[in-house]
Amino acid sequence: MTGELRTHDGVTLRYRYWSRDPDEALPPVVLLHGFAADSRLNWEGPGVVEALLARGRRVYALDARGHGASDRPHDDACYGESLMARDVGLLIDRTGTDEVHLAGYSMGAVVAVLAAARDRRVRRLVAGGIGAGAVEVGGLDTRVMPPELVSAALTAEDAADAPARTRAFRMLADRTGGDRAALAAQIRAVHRDALPLERITVPTLVLAGAGDPLATRPEVLAAAIAGAELTVLPGDHLTVVRDPGFAETLVSFLARG
Repeated sequence: MTGELRTHDGVTLRYRYWSRDPDEALPPVVLLHGFAADSRLNWEGPGVVEALLARGRRVYALDARGHGASDRPHDDACYGESLMARDVGLLIDRTGTDEVHLAGYSMGAVVAVLAAARDRRVRRLVAGGIGAGAVEVGGLDTRVMPPELVSAALTAEDAADAPARTRAFRMLADRTGGDRAALAAQIRAVHRDALPLERITVPTLVLAGAGDPLATRPEVLAAAIAGAELTVLPGDHLTVVRDPGFAETLVSFLARG
C-alpha cells in the first residue's frame, strides 16, 4: 500500500506500507533509504522488506523529499537531513504507535540518527552505510564525497563531463530516474554539524560494507554510540545491501527488541 504525508513546509511525501500476518505486539519498522535511491531500491529490491514480513513485522518505507515518488522541489532550503528527520516524525505519527524500530542507510542513516536522538518513540536503531565520517564531519563523509563535486556531477549536461570521483552518483540518479536538480539541492544542503550521538540511548547496530569508502572505520561510529554493536559485511556502498547477510543481520538485530 502507499500513503501520503504533508510536511510543515508544504512538501508532499509518499511512503509504502507492507503487512502480512503481522504480530501486532511487535513495533513497526520504519526504513529510510540513501541518497539518489528510494525505498524500493534500498529496501524492497534487496529483500529487506520480505525478510521483515517473514518475521511478522509491519514495515513502512519513506521516500525522502526530492527522491522517489515524493515531491522534488529545487530549492536548497527544502533539504537537509534535519528537515528529513522531522519528516520521519510525521511517518511515526502515521503508524499510530508509540514504539518503532528505525533503520536507515547512507543519507537515511544520518536522518535516522537525528530522528532517534530527538524522538523517544524510536526504540531500536540500525545505521547502515556510514562510518567515522558521521563522527568526524557530522554526517555523510564529505571528505570522500565533496558536495560541490557531487552537485557538479548531477547538473552536468553530459554524464561524461561529471567529475570522475562522483560520477557514480550521476549514473545512479540517471538509472533510477531521479530529479538531478532536486538531488543537487539536497547534496548542497547536506548535514555538516556534529551529530548528537551522545543522545542515542537505544540499542543500535552500525552496519557497513568492508569496501565502502563512505563508511570507513565504522568502529569509530560504533564506539561513539553507547552500547552500539558493529557488523561489517562484504561489499561497497552500492553492493553491500545485496549481500545476503545484510537483510539477515538487520532483521535479526531488530527481532531482539
